[in-house]
Amino acid sequence: MAVVAAEQSVDRDVAERRVNVWMTPQFWWRVLIVVVVLWGLVAAERRLAYFTTQSNVIVFGYYAGALYWMVRRATTAPPAPRLRGGVTVWILTTMIVSHVLLNHLENPLPGLVVADPADQLANRALFAVHYVVPVMVLLDWIAFGPHRVVRWRDIGWWVLYPFAYGMIFLWRALALPEVPDRFPYPFLDTDALGALGSFVAMLEVLAYIAVLSVIVILLDRLAAAVVGLVRDRGRARRPA
Repeated sequence: MAVVAAEQSVDRDVAERRVNVWMTPQFWWRVLIVVVVLWGLVAAERRLAYFTTQSNVIVFGYYAGALYWMVRRATTAPPAPRLRGGVTVWILTTMIVSHVLLNHLENPLPGLVVADPADQLANRALFAVHYVVPVMVLLDWIAFGPHRVVRWRDIGWWVLYPFAYGMIFLWRALALPEVPDRFPYPFLDTDALGALGSFVAMLEVLAYIAVLSVIVILLDRLAAAVVGLVRDRGRARRPA
């Protein structure tokens, strides 16, 4: 009887820890991420050769899976936090490469209100996948835990996917000169830079991604410190 009572007590404790995720900001913020990224992908033509498309598809897959996980496990904690860190780095890479290397810091906002409806829709879809989704994912990373789960060595894994992307498309440009979208990005243009020049340019981009990864981890540590400080102050104010 004692064993049964103990098991029932454990079951009650587990049930108490279960969260009604439908009532949490984490759940609905991630629903919004899925909706925005899906709209951005379908509202205009997207080609899988581009890192923008791939990173947004990854965001969609991760957060759709996270929503299922949250409902199934009744928890606000997303699955695979280290993968979540990689997803955050990759989608931020999309924003920075687009804004800095491709658009040369040009203001994207005027394109949202052009006269032609088709151009306006395309520009808004591009704005969604290049700016809105990355910022939403970054806010999710900072605002919602778990924090202090990723490690500095995870940076190596996060850089591996962009490195593989670059190497595949370098090979593709050299081996398949007639393929569509042969040079998805200027630093992969082997005709202009040569194979070695493109490889060096790609390594420079990877170095920027590594720095971005460091920033993502530092933001995680800062968020954890802020949460800990708020928690400690809350405990200090409680009456003894």
